[in-house]
Amino acid sequence: MTPASTEPATYAVVIPSVGRPTLQWLLDTLSAQDVDARHPGPLEVVVVDDRRGDVAPLQLSVPDTVAWTVRTVRGYGRGPAAARNRGWRAARRSGAEWIAFLDDDVELPAGWAQRLAEDLAACGPETGATQGRIDVPLPDTRRPTDWERNTASLEDADWATADMAYRVAALEAVAGFDERFPRAYREDADLALRVRRAGWQLVRGERRITHPVRPADDLVSLRVQAGNADDALMRRLHGPDWRAAAQAPRGGFAWHAATVGALGVTAAGAAAAAGAAALGRGPGARTALTAAGAGAAAWGWLTGRFLMLRMGSGPRPGDPEFLPELSRMARTSAAIPVAAVRHKLRGRWRHRGTGPWPVPVRAVLFDRDGTLVHDVPYNGDPEKVELVPGAEEAVAAVRAAGLAVGVVSNQSGIGRGLLTRAQVDAVNARVAELLGPFDTWQLCPHAPEDRCACRKPSPGMVLAAAAELGVQPAECVLIGDIGADVEAAQAAGARSVLVPTPVTREEEVAAAPAVAATLTEAVASVLGAPTGRPAVPAGARG
Repeated sequence: MTPASTEPATYAVVIPSVGRPTLQWLLDTLSAQDVDARHPGPLEVVVVDDRRGDVAPLQLSVPDTVAWTVRTVRGYGRGPAAARNRGWRAARRSGAEWIAFLDDDVELPAGWAQRLAEDLAACGPETGATQGRIDVPLPDTRRPTDWERNTASLEDADWATADMAYRVAALEAVAGFDERFPRAYREDADLALRVRRAGWQLVRGERRITHPVRPADDLVSLRVQAGNADDALMRRLHGPDWRAAAQAPRGGFAWHAATVGALGVTAAGAAAAAGAAALGRGPGARTALTAAGAGAAAWGWLTGRFLMLRMGSGPRPGDPEFLPELSRMARTSAAIPVAAVRHKLRGRWRHRGTGPWPVPVRAVLFDRDGTLVHDVPYNGDPEKVELVPGAEEAVAAVRAAGLAVGVVSNQSGIGRGLLTRAQVDAVNARVAELLGPFDTWQLCPHAPEDRCACRKPSPGMVLAAAAELGVQPAECVLIGDIGADVEAAQAAGARSVLVPTPVTREEEVAAAPAVAATLTEAVASVLGAPTGRPAVPAGARG
């Protein structure tokens, strides 16, 4: 292995959060870490608020004594993969070499920051990621429940992002997390596979975190079966041997499929028996009933087997938790096989044509005022339209690349009574005269107080543009000059590039995943986006 650097590595911390109360405790345990020149703290902490809808800002408390800043950016409920991408892309403006990802329900023991610094220092240039070790406290007075064992499996999980530090260069090489994974399941294994295949090494560090078992309702084990759709995506992306490649244990899906098959035989036999009886075919009815009985017996045996496996390692008779656990397991053991098969089939159908990450760009959407043309407040006069430098070349370059082009523009002057729609249309016609025809025009005529779904930063216009162009939002890039443009793209699931102007606020620049100095530079970055086949880093080994 190439010798590690003697200089302390720099890192930022990214925490995707759905607003759990445990987030504050995580920040408290992070603030309590002892750091020094050889074991520095993070350059900054970026919390990605991944709650859905129009929510009040997270109220976070951080001591004034810590040397790093804590800031929040929005994730809009698109899942942890998208939230982590939003976080690390915003955090790289700090200049950090590494991004330490933490879940919002973990706790950092004393010495975590020092151990992280040591883990990073031990990484040579060929190392793309280092994983922390996870401790899950379990009851010491009884055997754990099914949900407790499920959480405890994190202790042996490979590349779990509950505590995983990735080199920024490795994240950039593979375009980060695949945002088509909508939940906290398999997105970490997918990233690890792509980073390793790009030539980087992944190692285990010595730092440790604590991951308590968070409260869950009685049907949690049924809901997590949605992860079978993510298994289908993994198979599509990495082939039938993806489990071995990702070092993921084999699941019990074959047993679930057999259970559903037995249930199908039961239903088919019962239906055939009823049909034969109605037609007066007694022997046929008896044969069908025999098949239905055999299917029912097989279903009962398979379901009972599944129940006993789940209860075998759980609380014992006499434990206060035994009867509640038996009730939970009996209900969910009967339903889980059907849910697992349904989600797996849904995933295979949904991802039947899915290709590598990142998805290709098929459309570029431009903000109008301040991006394509100089911003004249509430302009209704076509004669006042003046292109920004490079606008003509930028739009022409997008067209020459074979991509669709569109405009998404807030025009609140209409809703405020300062402009008519006809005036706005006349200005748009002048823009098209100067830049050529656009494939879609989307404008929001509402005032801010209307709280519509189309006005940026809401995603309505981006979604409408994608639908009109016949592309997915993820295949669109929105180029704009203020934070509302970035937020609209993020909320819609599109990409964005911010081109700041004098009116762009500093915090908007800091939160933007991608920033370009000029419009032509922004378009060049889009047309030169990663292809999904990153180069192998120098000195890397398999």
